[in-house]
Amino acid sequence: MSNLAVLILTKNEEKNITAVVNNAKQCTDEVLIIDSGSTDATVKLAADAGAKVAYRAWDNDFSAQRNFALTQTVAEWVLYLDADERLNEELVAAIKRVTNSNLKRQYAIVRKSVAFGQKFSHGVLKPDKVARLFPHTNIQWVNKVHERPQCNLPIVSLPGHIEHYTYDNWAQWADKFNQYTTIWAENAYAKGKRTSFATAYGHALFGFIQMAVFKFGILDGWLGLALCCNHFSYTLLKYLKLQELQKKQAK
Repeated sequence: MSNLAVLILTKNEEKNITAVVNNAKQCTDEVLIIDSGSTDATVKLAADAGAKVAYRAWDNDFSAQRNFALTQTVAEWVLYLDADERLNEELVAAIKRVTNSNLKRQYAIVRKSVAFGQKFSHGVLKPDKVARLFPHTNIQWVNKVHERPQCNLPIVSLPGHIEHYTYDNWAQWADKFNQYTTIWAENAYAKGKRTSFATAYGHALFGFIQMAVFKFGILDGWLGLALCCNHFSYTLLKYLKLQELQKKQAK
């Protein structure tokens, strides 16, 4: 039985897949790809790089994909990694130490974002901490989008960081913008959440102020300000889509 499995969700990630598999293999021999229907060379390249590939049809539920990944391994520990993320050397060493110990904890990792060729220190893409390393039997995921882990263990931060190579271009950003706002609205509606035009604009305005001022997004220059404006649009649209669902139901 493997001590650690690295679990990676994919769809059409041929530009990233070889690099992320090779990076993950610095920690373990068990790298597991959960593919949701790639039409490019993702699956072949992953297999060629030495990863195991499993398939689950995409149903607009990121947590379901992550929870399915748990059923595909019997490793004692699981580490979740996205295809556009890379572990640095210090983090790799820390992961090896943790997974070779008997101390059951959940572990958070600093993630630093690079988008449109720029590193970000503030605002929407400021460095954050994400819980990614867990004992296999102590983790489940919730929420269809902006999913989060549920784990009953104390959380500890690991040294090192993840490099997150997110958006390369605005078309890629727009695709995620539309996908994520739709999933959020559908999930929120199913949970009984309701909204109004005033509430939608209020959330969007607060989101912009929070990112631009309280989280200093304007210090990342014009691109940082553009992302704060985009955060306003993102927040507004997800609430407007929720209201659209309300109107359809009313009819």
